[in-house]
Amino acid sequence: MFTGIIETLGTITNITKEQDNIHLTLKSKFTNGLKIDQSVAHNGVCLTVVDINKDEYTVTAIKETLSKTNIGSLSKNDSVNLERGMKLGDRLDGHLVQGHVDQTATCIGIKNENGSTVYTFNYDASNKNITIEKGSITVNGVSLTVVNSKKNEFSVAIIPYTTENTTFKYLKLNDCVNLEFDVIGKYVSRLTNS
Repeated sequence: MFTGIIETLGTITNITKEQDNIHLTLKSKFTNGLKIDQSVAHNGVCLTVVDINKDEYTVTAIKETLSKTNIGSLSKNDSVNLERGMKLGDRLDGHLVQGHVDQTATCIGIKNENGSTVYTFNYDASNKNITIEKGSITVNGVSLTVVNSKKNEFSVAIIPYTTENTTFKYLKLNDCVNLEFDVIGKYVSRLTNS
């Protein structure tokens, strides 16, 4: 379980393909605090640490993960939003995030406003995922508040600190992002659509 509050950015130092899987090796500020079999969210995708070597660690993404996320489109030297699993008893500064990406979306708008940046995303509504105005959404692992909620589109308004300390500073129009919809909203939606 995660909170959607990004701890640091990691840099991909190596990508190795093995059958349908890929192994990502990353360098991060918190590698020395990791251990084998620990869960770390990478752009919102929960992946297990399988190897640690000095200041680098390796995780594996399987075919299922690659088919539903943007992990397979990452390249060497790309930056990735990183968050370790939350500790029981810690503050929940974001919202409850499982690290299970529901689908991807495309960035269709970036608008600078006085003191914030509004990013707009379009997603496939046929998966029956929904957003609600002022509800929570996770975009590339970042816990955010929805504005301008529509059937297959929503926006988020981001403060400069979040932009500067996450991969949002690299986000461009037409980029693919990972979405995890609010877990409570998913259960309510499922119950009302049954």
